[in-house]
Amino acid sequence: MKQIYTEKEIFQDALSAQKGATNHYNTFMNECDHSNVRDAFRKCLEQEHAIQEEVFETMHKKGYYPTPAAQMQKIEETKQKFACCAK
Repeated sequence: MKQIYTEKEIFQDALSAQKGATNHYNTFMNECDHSNVRDAFRKCLEQEHAIQEEVFETMHKKGYYPTPAAQMQKIEETKQKFACCAK
């Protein structure tokens, strides 16, 4: 049986689905009027973030999602840009 999708494509699809799920749960939680329902959405959101992190880490280890090291100059510029928000 011929494989239709590569492993990388399957992981990319899974990561995309997890990003979509976290966006939706975050919206649901923000728009919820009842605290018990909001807490349920928060729990779902936390679980979806954990799954997303696991998919990302697996992709990263397999070389499917490379994350090049940032240049020190870019790091310093970003720190300065958001310094006002951290206070």
